[in-house]
Amino acid sequence: MNRNLFFVASALFLWGFGEGMFFNFVPIYLDLQFLLSKYEIGLILGVFGFFMAITHIPAGRLADRIGRRPLLVGAWLLGLGSTLIMGFAQALPLFLVGLFAYGLTAFVSSPLASYVTAARGKWPVGTVLSLTTATFGMGMVLGPVTGGWIGDHYSMRMSFYVAAVVFVFSNLFMVLIEKQPIDHHDPDAPPPKLRSNKKFITLIGVLVFAIFSMYLAQPLTPIFLKTVRGLSLSQTGLVFTAGALGNSLLALAFSRANPRTGFLFAQVFVILFALFIWKGTTLPVFALGYFLLGGFRAGRPMAMAQARELVHDSQMGITYGIMETVSAVIFIVTPPIAGFLFERDPMILYPLAIGLIVVSIVVSSIFLPRKVNHD
Repeated sequence: MNRNLFFVASALFLWGFGEGMFFNFVPIYLDLQFLLSKYEIGLILGVFGFFMAITHIPAGRLADRIGRRPLLVGAWLLGLGSTLIMGFAQALPLFLVGLFAYGLTAFVSSPLASYVTAARGKWPVGTVLSLTTATFGMGMVLGPVTGGWIGDHYSMRMSFYVAAVVFVFSNLFMVLIEKQPIDHHDPDAPPPKLRSNKKFITLIGVLVFAIFSMYLAQPLTPIFLKTVRGLSLSQTGLVFTAGALGNSLLALAFSRANPRTGFLFAQVFVILFALFIWKGTTLPVFALGYFLLGGFRAGRPMAMAQARELVHDSQMGITYGIMETVSAVIFIVTPPIAGFLFERDPMILYPLAIGLIVVSIVVSSIFLPRKVNHD
């Protein structure tokens, strides 16, 4: 591993630790601290998704044109500042300013993916993208259980302050990465525009349905565990920690897999997550369900590795930006739908998600590219 990948991995590990302290608890915090309805929480999470969505394509295009490092450093600083705002906020409006600003940090995804892809050396694309998922997930193994303990013994607000301290050290690693040369295409033989790339457009269509199906049961599951299953914050933190461990281990397990096959298996794991949360009654079963939810994160580098083989080097940033935008748009639409369904019957989300994912697996198996060079 070269020095740049080491610094990126270290920064991601610490960021995962800090984010894990508070991020999964945000729906619970909105419920307990500000007394919002489940539908209102779903709307807020949808708006959060909107702030994620608006950043990816501009960030991807900027990464292709001005370089990736400035965007990475900027995202890390914004994340630190927005976390402090959430911690200081006593009223809902200021908290939402911090939360939505944190959503803007999602613009880091495409520059980060293109940075590590360019820095990978002889590693396969899927492997190096899985590395970023795995190191972030390793950090999140410690974050939720720490945040749950802090919330039970001090306050949930204290978790934001401790996370901000961790983010300071994460920022120090990120500023140490080196700049990369900007990729250019031959002006006399430009690559086809992405909107004319039929294979890429087909891939995006498959991803839209797959991500919606896999995400539907996720946004309000923390509240489901707290209010329907009666878990404490510390118990919920243990469940989230199992999820973070799943994120990391499954990403590593998938890192050498064929991206197409890996994406199909990722959806199977999310089916098992929904089944265990729906039918489970004990803490170990819920923890196992969240562990298997790691398939959702592990599927992301599998999808991106497939897309990478369909585009030119000079389109890498915008390609990843488009894919992240698609995901973020789904994160806008899905939480209000989940909140609406939850208020009518909390149990309905899980069998519905299972049915949709089964259909998605069939669609994916038919339309995903069948041969991807992942060297």
